[in-house]
Amino acid sequence: MRAIDTNVLVRLIARDDATQVAAAEGFIASGAWVSHVVLAETLWVLESVYDLDPAACATAVDMLLSHASITVQDADAVTAALVQFRRKPSLGFSDCLVLEVARKAGHLPLGTFDRDLGKLNGGQRL
Repeated sequence: MRAIDTNVLVRLIARDDATQVAAAEGFIASGAWVSHVVLAETLWVLESVYDLDPAACATAVDMLLSHASITVQDADAVTAALVQFRRKPSLGFSDCLVLEVARKAGHLPLGTFDRDLGKLNGGQRL
């Protein structure tokens, strides 16, 4: 399966350049894989460049998880991160993803200086 990078994923979500959207859709038609890094970068772009609020970002992740042509790395960990992010959007999706990837890998607690992340199950504030 082919992989896509952040700018391709952003085009698919933002749909702000018809030519690039068509190229991206053509590329993923036979299936495409999205890594955690690309997903985290994409959420950062959606928040900082496109000014999407946390609810809209969560909806975008949800759409990616259910997309017929896209496979998200460790979809179960991403889904768990999405649940955390929806509960506590001030954490940011990336922090939620870091915690859930650590949980899936069996590497808890996650040491952090972040007050809110340290309060979550599996987090440990240092």
